[in-house]
Amino acid sequence: MKSIPFIIALRYLFGKKSHSAVNAIALVSVAGVAVATAAVVCVLSVFNGFQSVLTERLDILSPDLMVSPKEGKTITNGDSLALEIGKIKGIDVATPTLTDNALGFYNGRETPVMLKGVVPEEYSKVTTIDSIRVAGGKSLKDAETSNPALMSIGLTYKFSMFDYSQPLMVFAPKRTGRFNPANPAAAFVMDSLYISDVFVSMQDTYDENGIFTDISLVRDLLLYDREATAIEIKVSNPADTDRLMNEISAKIGPEYVVKNRLMLQEINFRMVQIEKWMTFLLLFFILVIASFNIITTLSMLVLEKEDSMRTMSAIGLSKKQIANVFRWESVLVSLIGGLIGIALGSILCLLQERYGFITIDYQSVEVEVEAIAYPVKLKIMDLLVTLAPIAIITCICAWVAGSFAKTRMNN
Repeated sequence: MKSIPFIIALRYLFGKKSHSAVNAIALVSVAGVAVATAAVVCVLSVFNGFQSVLTERLDILSPDLMVSPKEGKTITNGDSLALEIGKIKGIDVATPTLTDNALGFYNGRETPVMLKGVVPEEYSKVTTIDSIRVAGGKSLKDAETSNPALMSIGLTYKFSMFDYSQPLMVFAPKRTGRFNPANPAAAFVMDSLYISDVFVSMQDTYDENGIFTDISLVRDLLLYDREATAIEIKVSNPADTDRLMNEISAKIGPEYVVKNRLMLQEINFRMVQIEKWMTFLLLFFILVIASFNIITTLSMLVLEKEDSMRTMSAIGLSKKQIANVFRWESVLVSLIGGLIGIALGSILCLLQERYGFITIDYQSVEVEVEAIAYPVKLKIMDLLVTLAPIAIITCICAWVAGSFAKTRMNN
């Protein structure tokens, strides 16, 4: 007897209705839920894809581990601290870096720049900076000119710099001493840089106004001696990263903070996650709106089947069992639409992952750098999350359909 409402609901779902409008609305209901569910799966997968791309791109200029001062801006003796860290077993390279802002001047144009001083031979081992050079020049360690520098593509555009034989003038304010209004130029330290190559990292932090050069030049410009803003570290085995992070923290003391690659980009990843779930919430409301068609369909079905409801009552079915017929009907419509949507969204995402039908042309300064497939990454957990709103909608529709059927029977 318990299976009778389910069997009748199946017959109502797949059987022919007396009114063609009920058939049409039923199909629209299933299609609406399916399309909305497929959209949820695709959007969540796209955000997963962008997070994967973000992780890959950050690998280019992000070290495995970074040590920075807990308070203040600089590490007083960066060179000796880097040597001390480099002696720890499991660490390939530990190199000091010095990052600060300055003012760049070229061909009558000026703009703020972010200078990052590195030890070229060591920094090329910590990161893959040499892989993002695009102008066919030379790396910092191989440059033959004095004061070589790698300039971001964004600064190249801002300065309209196409003749790299001309120096870029860089100004930095003196950190000590008094300002003399009669001679404002004396308040700045000036040096010149010769661009050895141009880089594109696909990270706004660097591509907008970044310049890499030798750390000794940046120290002279900023009037530092052995200071560094960070110690960047390359580990031998990535699986040992967490262990080495704890070992370094214990060795150098509480005055410093040690972070891994993900911790360094915590804000970026958090923003992606926030955007992902906010979009999911918006699509959930769209899915709820699409489910209103299900309620409309079932209401019309209840009205159409009033004679059948009298027949079911006459053969011994209780009001609860008759209401369960329409509850099962709503469950079937919601689940069929939701499962079709999940299947459709999964197929689309897997096809995009495999074949990359939709591409993005990455363009910077009107120069096409590369075309990449629109990033998509399907995760099983997202499919399970997508089932949650479908379950909620199914319960709501089942309750409404059963209540309406009881009301019609009472009348």
